[in-house]
Amino acid sequence: MPRENRKRGKKHKKQVEEVDHEEKYVAQDSEQQEAGPSWIVPAREDAGVDPNAPFGYVDAEVKAYFRTVDVQIREWQETRPEVEEDADVDPNEDRRLFFVAALTEMSEKEKQLATDPDCSTILERMIHSMDDFVRRVFMDKMTGSFEQLSRHRFASHVCQTLLTVAADTVSRETRGILPPPPESGAQEGELLTLTQLTLDACEEIVPSLSSLVLDPFASHVLRALLLLLAPDVLHSAAHANSGGSSSFALRSKKSAAYKARQGSMKSVFVEGKAEALQTTKSTPKDFRKMALRFVSALREQLGENEVRALAANQVASPVLQMVLELEAAYGKADAPSSITDHVLVGLITLVHESPDAAAPESEYLMTLLRDPTASHLLETLVSRAPTRAFDSLWNTYFVGKLSRLAAHPVANFVVAKAFERANAEQIEAAVQELQSAAGKIVKNGRTGVLRALVDRSATLPDTAQGVMELIATGFDLDSDEDKKLLVPCILRLKPLADYQRAVETASKPTEEHVADDPRYKRRKTDDPLEPKTQGAVLLQSMLKLPPPSVDQILNSLQAIGVEELIQMAHHVTSSRVLDAVLESPTVPHKEKRKFVMTFIGHYHTLVDDRIGSRVGERCWAFADPYLKEKIARSVIPYEHALAGSAFGKFFMRPLALHILQRDPEQWKSMQSNAKLPAPPARVWGAGAHASSAASKGANADAAEPEEGKSQKRKGKGQPQDEIDALFDATLGKRVKKAELASAPPVREEPVAEVVDAKAKKHRSEGEREKGEKSKGKSKKRKEREEGEGGAEDRDLKDVLGAIRAAPKEDKGPKKRRAH
Repeated sequence: MPRENRKRGKKHKKQVEEVDHEEKYVAQDSEQQEAGPSWIVPAREDAGVDPNAPFGYVDAEVKAYFRTVDVQIREWQETRPEVEEDADVDPNEDRRLFFVAALTEMSEKEKQLATDPDCSTILERMIHSMDDFVRRVFMDKMTGSFEQLSRHRFASHVCQTLLTVAADTVSRETRGILPPPPESGAQEGELLTLTQLTLDACEEIVPSLSSLVLDPFASHVLRALLLLLAPDVLHSAAHANSGGSSSFALRSKKSAAYKARQGSMKSVFVEGKAEALQTTKSTPKDFRKMALRFVSALREQLGENEVRALAANQVASPVLQMVLELEAAYGKADAPSSITDHVLVGLITLVHESPDAAAPESEYLMTLLRDPTASHLLETLVSRAPTRAFDSLWNTYFVGKLSRLAAHPVANFVVAKAFERANAEQIEAAVQELQSAAGKIVKNGRTGVLRALVDRSATLPDTAQGVMELIATGFDLDSDEDKKLLVPCILRLKPLADYQRAVETASKPTEEHVADDPRYKRRKTDDPLEPKTQGAVLLQSMLKLPPPSVDQILNSLQAIGVEELIQMAHHVTSSRVLDAVLESPTVPHKEKRKFVMTFIGHYHTLVDDRIGSRVGERCWAFADPYLKEKIARSVIPYEHALAGSAFGKFFMRPLALHILQRDPEQWKSMQSNAKLPAPPARVWGAGAHASSAASKGANADAAEPEEGKSQKRKGKGQPQDEIDALFDATLGKRVKKAELASAPPVREEPVAEVVDAKAKKHRSEGEREKGEKSKGKSKKRKEREEGEGGAEDRDLKDVLGAIRAAPKEDKGPKKRRAH
């Protein structure tokens, strides 16, 4: 501003009257806005509840405290503490006090902590260490807001973990095992069991079940809840679908990766003994009813098109698979208007109304065959659909299309699942149809279809020969001479021409300029003869075929020679094929024996390897005593080399070559009696462990005497019998060489009168025993033989020992007896 326009003097403040007038004007203006038309929306002063923290934010001090709790619990979970031998000291005392303090701080803040991004993980870690009573209290705090917590990004993981660990508590409650209520603390009311609390949570989410299925966070909670309600159905389905690993993933890949970075999740308390893994858990009958109610609720809340839309949804499809499994297991699938019928586009309704009518082809199901997400659902439908519906599905969507579907990168999994329940006629027709596409299946690596055919033909022996011809056609093995290379070709998943070309390439020397390149420029080239896992799995399935078909595999193994067999045994993948030869119930015993004898003369090379030593041990375990002797004598020249080998020494231990060379007859007898593996070595002086091992014997008299702490405590507070009193009176405390040096010496007293009374009773037995034993044996040798003969009467031996040690006349102190 130019200087001439500036005004001198201080600026005048607003008068108080003007300020009051402005405030009145603003107040009048706000009143007019409130009373104005509806389209005028005033600005909200209160932002409302934050959806990220619906129950409020956690205080900074509380969050800092729980961070220290997380660090301490993680340290306890990763390191196992040393358990003290003293039984009076509880190793969990300090941890229990720490955990109780954390639970006290968590009280009335459970929902806030569950919705916090940092504290939710800490709660998950603490849930694994909660006992049954604390889990009930925690679940009770969640009840009433379970649906809202299930939809939350972080609280959903807490609910999921709680439902996962609740299976053990519910199983114990079903068997009537309830924890006692805490002694201290005010009684706020009746605490329901976890079983009833779970049912209450189900009642809370049933009305909104159709929307929870599509929620990206709540759908995972539904999976955990269904697995808790029906573990018998869903666990068996998971094993059938994926060979042991659960196909109903409770967490997404992203969540599982984050969970793996959090470290081990287990209880921090040290158990007194290892708990046996309980595969089947008991569930109450009310859980079955609730699972059926879930199926009925989805059937009522969703229409046909809505159910079909869920099939291709990445969030809802896994839940729909579990619902289809429950519907089929409880006998509700084979009915019109069922969820299975909706997904199959009314196929079950058509079968019930017109059994002989051909079902029209649906574009929707053809899309499911090729969709990466929906194909998993179609696999469940193919395996769990009713028999008549499956036959109609097979004739409409598989017959005439197998050559294309079997080579498809997605549809081949559905075809393999369909082969698992096809009958003999359908398998024979499928084999004839796949003859033209066998080479394409092998070239694309779709071995799952071939393995499913082999597994099904193992239960239908009439179809086995046709399946073997199909596999030979796929690998271009036409003549008998070519079939000798059946195992190498299948193991590398290469047709005959490609395998021969790979062998020629591997035999050529490497180029010189490659070796001249710097190390950082060298790249690891793929070995064309590297065994493939899919080929090894296919061979293992083929070894389970009946004898006429399995002979082709055995003949190929014998034709490839010992050198290649040893190379297979030294590889981690191909060695499984050799294991399957010895484990297969369909391979004749004669062929197994021939296979073991193939390595005679080469066992020293076979077992001098990390993987090969395991194959050698399997061969040794299968061999009979005659064959074991041949194996043992073949490795005698290499005894010292194998004894110094890092892997061969484990194979040499059961051979006992020093006994074979010294006394062959004793070695043969030892191998004939060695039918079971040797028991684990017993640790002497282990206190309670030694006493528990001794208590498992046939009787207390035949058990070995215990040493260490249990031997010192023996007989304290219990009346001694007559034999023990006589022995202690005769020898006193002289046999206890482990006494402290500060202990006062015990004076010996003559007890000839007492001994003479007992000597008359057992004189005949003592003379007979002395006559049987050799007179030239020393006392130490007698004691050693007495220790070896555990079947003799120990009471009688103690009396005889006391008789020999007692003085006949009072001639002064006698020399101590060595014990």
